[in-house]
Amino acid sequence: MSRETLIADRIEITDLFTRFALLLDEKRWEDADTVFTDDVAVHSPRGGELRGIHKVVGFMRQSEVEGQHTQHTTTDLLVDIDGDQAVVTANSLVYYYRDGQAPHFTGGLRTAGAVVRTPAGWRIREQRITPAWTREN
Repeated sequence: MSRETLIADRIEITDLFTRFALLLDEKRWEDADTVFTDDVAVHSPRGGELRGIHKVVGFMRQSEVEGQHTQHTTTDLLVDIDGDQAVVTANSLVYYYRDGQAPHFTGGLRTAGAVVRTPAGWRIREQRITPAWTREN
């Protein structure tokens, strides 16, 4: 793999995680196929093990709280690319707030998983979410 291809892949994967954070914050569930594969597997303490894009989207929809918004920030992204797949880890800070108010709840997460190159670009195939800490503000 050329250096240019490796750099381009890393940028695309970083963008993938930014698109995922925006999808969550903007509640654009209809765009889930722009970040997940159809057979995605998500493992989290809140949702358990969810397999398939429809189950993941269903869980995200049912987790919505009226009047509550989120702001996800992804940091410390590490990407290990091997051809058309990659292992990715990152930290995530999630702020929960209501319009015009400071966050009332904040959480720090560690995510780890696999992404794959598809004809439409890089997509998340598997993600493990591990809470590191929470704080009620």
